[in-house]
Amino acid sequence: MSEVWNSFSAWLLDEARLAAGLRVLVLLVVGSLLIRLVRRVTLKAAGRKVSEQAAMLIYKSIVYGGNTLLFLMILREFGFDLTTLLAAAGVAGIAIGFAAQTSLSNLISGVFLIWEKPFVVGDVVAMGDTMGLVHSIDLLSVKLRTFDNRFVRVPNETLVKNTFINVTRFPIRRFDLNIGVAYKEDIARVMKILAEVADRNPYCLDEPEPVIIFTGFGDSSLNFLLGAWFVKADFLKLRNSLSREVKERFDQEGVEIPFPHRSLYVGSATDPFPVRVVADADESAAAEDAAPPASPL
Repeated sequence: MSEVWNSFSAWLLDEARLAAGLRVLVLLVVGSLLIRLVRRVTLKAAGRKVSEQAAMLIYKSIVYGGNTLLFLMILREFGFDLTTLLAAAGVAGIAIGFAAQTSLSNLISGVFLIWEKPFVVGDVVAMGDTMGLVHSIDLLSVKLRTFDNRFVRVPNETLVKNTFINVTRFPIRRFDLNIGVAYKEDIARVMKILAEVADRNPYCLDEPEPVIIFTGFGDSSLNFLLGAWFVKADFLKLRNSLSREVKERFDQEGVEIPFPHRSLYVGSATDPFPVRVVADADESAAAEDAAPPASPL
């Protein structure tokens, strides 16, 4: 036991190792402070000149690059041959590249997304059944936060290969409300009512003007489209208020929103379809009282 302790003490007291340990400690402290300082100065100099997406990329590049350089310097202090290490890393990188083609594809797709900028951090993006706020844009994936506060990770390759919708790309949008009224209603009168409702709504823009179109004849109704332009921040306010105001105005004007109607046809090769007319409750009760009692069998 004493021999082991003596060997360990001699190793600790070796001047070369002690000097290397001190240099590594200085490198860790100074390097960490320097990386933090460069990161802070760079982001402050960029300020509002770059987007939030670019600032996030700069931040990660400084942190990852600085830590990698610091790690290589520490290995050199411990006596590792960096030439051999880098050569081995190159061979390993090629092998890993062949084994991780999907990750490489996501990496290249991430570069395209960052360069093209089809969306930025803070935009609302819809892909299929998924819609959410862009939380971050990384080299391998895009992170979304849905409106019910769920985290969604989408690989960059998926975004490059498939269609997606940037809901908040432009400052104004149009909300399309499909409406059906009974066939007995006057088309011109219904269009006039819809125009008045859109004009009185505080969230509906006057320019561009609302779009009101008679879209055709439905199975049970005359169909209309009311397209109201709005500032993108007022989407929920306009959607809730416009639908409610149309219903309230139709009730005031006596405009009927019909239920679906179905016609039943009985061909000549079948028996007649029985139809029974049910009277009001009072008439039914009076008819039952007036009917003679049934004879017992």
